[in-house]
Amino acid sequence: MGALKRRWRSLHRAIAPIMAIPLIITVLTGVGFQLAIAAGRAQDFHWMMEFHRGHFGPLNLASIYPYLNGLGLLVLVVTGVMMWLQQRPKQRRIQS
Repeated sequence: MGALKRRWRSLHRAIAPIMAIPLIITVLTGVGFQLAIAAGRAQDFHWMMEFHRGHFGPLNLASIYPYLNGLGLLVLVVTGVMMWLQQRPKQRRIQS
């Protein structure tokens, strides 16, 4: 495995576990709040939207949370695509 390929893979491995939790939180709270709106109970679940935006009780990351989430996702996409592009194409067997 080439040095560049190892770098992409190690960066992807380092970022993926760190980004999994914020992305799951963002998806679950976003979908959950939309379901609450559809059920006509958005007022009861306003806390979910605050959590979705990065306000975690006393820890308020609302001003940087979306940017960190987006940057982390972008790094995962770029490293994933680079690893995918560096794969060797599998040779097809000629069946007789």
